[in-house]
Amino acid sequence: MVASRAVAPAKLNLSLEVRPPDSSGLHPVRGLTQSIGWHDILTMEESGADRLSVHGTDLPSGEANLAWKAVKAMRDLSGDSRRVEMKLWKRIPVAAGLAGGSADAAAALALHAELIGAGPGRVDEAAAVVGMDVTFCLYGGRRWIGGYGERIGPAIEGDDGFVTVVAVPPFRLETPLVYGAWDRLGGPKGPEVSGSDLPPAIRVHGSLSNDLYPAARTIEPLLDDWRAELAVRWGRSVLLSGSGPALFGFFVDQVEAEEALALVPGEARSAFSAAPLGHGVRITD
Repeated sequence: MVASRAVAPAKLNLSLEVRPPDSSGLHPVRGLTQSIGWHDILTMEESGADRLSVHGTDLPSGEANLAWKAVKAMRDLSGDSRRVEMKLWKRIPVAAGLAGGSADAAAALALHAELIGAGPGRVDEAAAVVGMDVTFCLYGGRRWIGGYGERIGPAIEGDDGFVTVVAVPPFRLETPLVYGAWDRLGGPKGPEVSGSDLPPAIRVHGSLSNDLYPAARTIEPLLDDWRAELAVRWGRSVLLSGSGPALFGFFVDQVEAEEALALVPGEARSAFSAAPLGHGVRITD
């Protein structure tokens, strides 16, 4: 049997508004999100036993991996318990605020649904069980998100006219710790970027900011140094994606983006240029 293959794009939080935790203990959010052309690849085929091999980074291959959580959710909802073998090629940096784990889970949902013949409704139901970003990663594009990140608005169509450059500093930020710091700081607002600092396709949505930035920099002060250094080298505003530490900027075209990419400090854990995408996970030949 030939394995099916899915491409799982990374996600940028172009903006992120955070509200205090509600009775559930979770923080409601609202933000503008964007899929970008930097992805992981996942393959899946029916097998005599469950197996997952991970290539490109050191990640758990057992139940802690979100791809397995996605398969388990589909099994629980569908009652189909056939075993599968998965192979995951990681390119999205881990623990960076780029939703790499959620993208992999979305890919696993799409592939498992194809394998067992499950419809979109079942996939959406499973996505809500697995994680907050999984639904967005399934559908992707440019959308407003709400709720706790699991609610997505309609895709925003339009000419993009920009390329992003992403730089991941050489440290990690744990999302629960960043939200905890945000609470202790009293719910601060992030620095705003607006007007000519944004490409026209994004400018129409108003100013961008990430409310988690003040909290993230209290946990890792070097984040401020990296943001300031990149702003000087790139000659433009730099934003934080999610809880970080991935930082990014907007550039006019691929040529300008490649020039900016060459200016990223060599100590970066990862750095790449990527165009915006109008879709999320795609199953390919």
